[in-house]
Amino acid sequence: MDVLYTVDEKYLQAIEELYYGELPKALHLFNEVLSADPEYARAYYQLGSCYFYQFKNYQTAGYYYKQCISLEAEFPDVYEHYLKLLITLKMDRSVEEVAQKALRVPGVCKARIYEYLGLYAEEQQNFAKAKQQYRLAALATAVPAEHNLFQDHLERIGKKQDTNRAVIYTTGGN
Repeated sequence: MDVLYTVDEKYLQAIEELYYGELPKALHLFNEVLSADPEYARAYYQLGSCYFYQFKNYQTAGYYYKQCISLEAEFPDVYEHYLKLLITLKMDRSVEEVAQKALRVPGVCKARIYEYLGLYAEEQQNFAKAKQQYRLAALATAVPAEHNLFQDHLERIGKKQDTNRAVIYTTGGN
C-alpha cells in the first residue's frame, strides 16, 4: 500500500476499500483518520454506516452518527441514515427532532425524509399522519419514479384505512 500523507488521502483510500468490499481495511483507515484528526466528521459518518448496516451494532452506529452531526451539522448525507437508525430503534422523540433538523439542512433529500416519517407513522398505524408525510414527499420530489412510489404509498394507506373502517350492518324490513 502506498504511503498516505494526508488525512484526506487516507479517508479517500478508506472509501475505496469500502467500494471494493474490504471492510476491515476501511475500518482501520477510518480509525487512523480519526486518530490523526478527531474532528474529521465524515469518518464518523462512514463508521456509523459500517456499524449500522454491516454489524447491526445500533448503539455504536448512533454514537458515530451523533459525533458526525455535532462536528459538521450541515453534512447532508448523515441525516437519512441516522433517521433510519432512530426509526429502527423506535426512538420517537429523537425521530421528530432529527427529521426537523434534517429538513433545514441544504442538500438533504426532503422527499426521503418525509417518506421515512410516513413509513414510521404507518408502522405505528397512524394512517392520517402517514398520508400527510407521503403527500409532502410527493411534493418534494421532481423525479417521476419517486412520485409514483409516493402515490403507491398513498394508495396503500387508503386501502388500509378502508380495511379499518367499521362495517355497519343494518337489517331492513320490507
